[in-house]
Amino acid sequence: MIAVPSNARILVARRPIDFRAGHDRLAALVTQALADDPFCGTIFVFRSKRADKLKVIVWDGSGLWLHYKRLEQGAFTWPAIADGAITLTPAQLTLLLAGLDWRKVAPQAVRKPLKSG
Repeated sequence: MIAVPSNARILVARRPIDFRAGHDRLAALVTQALADDPFCGTIFVFRSKRADKLKVIVWDGSGLWLHYKRLEQGAFTWPAIADGAITLTPAQLTLLLAGLDWRKVAPQAVRKPLKSG
């Protein structure tokens, strides 16, 4: 299981990828298709065509990690196929990685506390 920091920025690519892609090709996809920097510490998640596999890449400051998961039964819950990416919270990513429906969890709106005198 991947430990996801509470302040992590997480982007999920909406289009399926060629699952033969490795570190370099996924980093290029981040740059080209998502217009982002693969070496910024953001967690990038990619899906397979059949939706039963995912790959995650993340830069940790010294190298690019590639994580891969395949579900033995069923499929991951993904956003509708389109260009671009969506942002998930760390809690939603944890649910996605567990094979659960991350759409059922939404962050609560919390007002910033006011300074007291």
